[in-house]
Amino acid sequence: MFQQTPPSDAAPALGGNANAMAMQQMGFSDLIHNFDFLGWIVFVVLVAMSFSSWYFIIANAVRNSLVRGRADGVINGFWSNNSTQDAIRELEAQPKGEPFSKIALDAASAVAHHQQASSSGGRLAESLSRSEFIDRALRQAVARESLRLEGGMTLLATVGSSAPFIGLLGTVWGIYHALIRIAASGNASMEAVAGPVGEALIMTAFGLFTAIPAVLAYNFFTRSNRLTYARFDEFAHDLHDFFATGARVEGVAQTQK
Repeated sequence: MFQQTPPSDAAPALGGNANAMAMQQMGFSDLIHNFDFLGWIVFVVLVAMSFSSWYFIIANAVRNSLVRGRADGVINGFWSNNSTQDAIRELEAQPKGEPFSKIALDAASAVAHHQQASSSGGRLAESLSRSEFIDRALRQAVARESLRLEGGMTLLATVGSSAPFIGLLGTVWGIYHALIRIAASGNASMEAVAGPVGEALIMTAFGLFTAIPAVLAYNFFTRSNRLTYARFDEFAHDLHDFFATGARVEGVAQTQK
């Protein structure tokens, strides 16, 4: 009987090993070693963008969570207090970064300042009525607290829009130098081309990994801040009615959360 000889797979194995060796050459450490001056600038910029965006993502997430978590307690605590002075003392005891208490305190301070100017016969009471003075103070307070919530939003938008292009710049520059080295060596095999080109493509991936979290976080915080701004306006209108007329106007539609 004839003994069946297994088919030879030496050639495919040789080709597969060559391709595997080429793919193993596509490493991030090799990419760093091949950096020139522009490559290092692109790499450092992307790293700085990534760290700064993650810092503001975490900081804004913690701050927005604290603001939204304390909002109901601060607002309900103010309206449920029978004494305005006691309510003001409770507002003063709130943390420094709590925005709703600062808006109410600015309104109370405007009332006290206007009353003092009216009793002393100052020109302030003549130029601005009590309602106008409170309204101006509330507008300034709402604008100030809204601006504080915008911290880091510009950076997130900048990282989300520019990081992919910065990574692409690093890729184009890396491929350019890789092709020059391949042409100088005279070897255009898969092993010679895949490694350098693959290393350069890592920069595009790095740019996308930097931009995607920033874009998602920017959209999320934009929506979250919009809801908080609506609550600022609602609370400010109620405060204006209360301090201008001495009573809160009932039946005002509550902003949906």
